Amino acid sequence: MILSILVNEGPYTHQASDSAYQFAAAALAKGHEIFRVFFYHDGVNNGTRLTTPPQDDRNIVSRWSKLGEEHKLDLVVCVAAAQRRGIVDEGEARRNGKDATNLAPGFRISGLGQLIEAGIQSDRTVTFGD
Repeated sequence: MILSILVNEGPYTHQASDSAYQFAAAALAKGHEIFRVFFYHDGVNNGTRLTTPPQDDRNIVSRWSKLGEEHKLDLVVCVAAAQRRGIVDEGEARRNGKDATNLAPGFRISGLGQLIEAGIQSDRTVTFGD
């Protein structure tokens, strides 16, 4: 089965990100394909490399980056939601006159069209968070 995942909540404010990560890992382990993981609303905070949790806590951003690298996942952060929350890649930093970037490895910034495409290309789109 081809799946897409929509994550609408931040990594440390809601269970949604942990649940989405666990779901993705389990689905991949069972042989399912993940077409795309789309991070929207506060979910874009899963894509900032500046997150630094305490050593005894889980590093959710790092988990997503590692899972994305291991399985060649398309981890897409919504551009509008990211800009509102100060998350930028090199292109967005240049366009908006910012002097730094903070997008985590393995993530990319794009628009809502990527979410629509994910819904079209997947058998199921599973949403985590409101």
